[in-house]
Amino acid sequence: MASHPTRGDIHLLDRFFYQDPHERFRWMRDHAPAYFEPDVDELGGLWGLTRHADIMHASKHPEIFSSGKSSRPEPGSWIPSMINLDDPLHKRRRNLVNRGFTVRRVADHEVKLRALCDELIDAVFERGECDFVADIARWVPMAVIGDMLGVAPEDRGMLLRWSDEMLGGGEVAAIGDAQERRERSIAIVDEYMRYAQAVLADRRTRAPTDDLMSILVHSELDGDRLTEEEILQESLLILIGGDETTRHVMTGGLRALLEHPDQKRVLIENPSLIPTAVEEMLRWVSPIQNMNRTLTRDVELHGEKLHEGERVLLLYPSGNRDERAFPEPDRFDVARTPNDHVAFGGFGTHFCLGASLARLELCVLFERVLARLPDIELASGDLPLRPSSFIVGIEKMPVRFTPQAPRSGTRSEAKPSEVSKGG
Repeated sequence: MASHPTRGDIHLLDRFFYQDPHERFRWMRDHAPAYFEPDVDELGGLWGLTRHADIMHASKHPEIFSSGKSSRPEPGSWIPSMINLDDPLHKRRRNLVNRGFTVRRVADHEVKLRALCDELIDAVFERGECDFVADIARWVPMAVIGDMLGVAPEDRGMLLRWSDEMLGGGEVAAIGDAQERRERSIAIVDEYMRYAQAVLADRRTRAPTDDLMSILVHSELDGDRLTEEEILQESLLILIGGDETTRHVMTGGLRALLEHPDQKRVLIENPSLIPTAVEEMLRWVSPIQNMNRTLTRDVELHGEKLHEGERVLLLYPSGNRDERAFPEPDRFDVARTPNDHVAFGGFGTHFCLGASLARLELCVLFERVLARLPDIELASGDLPLRPSSFIVGIEKMPVRFTPQAPRSGTRSEAKPSEVSKGG
């Protein structure tokens, strides 16, 4: 790749652009930090913000950088969930949904998470090899989110497929035509909505329980409740946000450790650093490539005039490699502090609702993997990435390790129970 790409090399809505964008992002930060790409689609051009400080500023000023037109730049992508709302509508919705993500509720998952990770490792322990994506990483977030939503264990594989294909993964990734991919994703959203409606109908007939669907049905704040349509939209957001992003940090984070064995050794010798390492994995992997904002007024940035109504992409992976914010940003350092990454969307009103839960899942997974599979290594250098202009992650990750006998009382040939994969 050229060290100084021309503007013709940069296509911010191209699903293959984000496979390896860092040299281009570096050029943009240095030469065009507020970058304009004209005529990207029928809506015209759009801007890309590449520097950490600008992404943070935009995140903290939603009155200028609005989410209300859509958090995605593609035409026709708006859905009425809180990620696409501005305050006060956003705040109302978030305050009600937040009842499912309290500190206590997140902490309650830790014991079950540890058992789940051990169970998934047990299932591959004697083989000495596995696909880390298919056998471990994809099941951890889905089991947690499935448990939170009150989804029957036997339905989690179906939800996993829906989550993948809604975002252009799975079978949808092979579809060449963009309009056909979009139509397929919309059809899958409809499938999910019908399923979730049945779950909601069931929750309305029961006494309140601890699962998130029940909480959303019965939650009330100053006499206000979510409508059924609002619950459906927020449950969809929770499903996708809770599954895809965390899974890709698990796989990308492990890849970083295996490609930097000195850093892996640091964590094995000092597991207390795992929470700090997780922050570095979030910075390094940055699974969410961008979010869209729409300008509510004219602004000037780095000598460029941005106009009211124009779309602005916040390019998180670029912000997380910004030399102005991170010393040696292209060095993976599990002890990096401070680490003010923007992997969770900056620190504004749209900061990721599930950030604490994602951190817990990542910490527990890496604690168990490094403790039980300390010599784990890549079995192949071919690690295909999902082609996407939104969420990017490893789709297949063969690894190997020294085969070991299962823990006492476990049988590695048995399938993981309902705590993980379900049916």
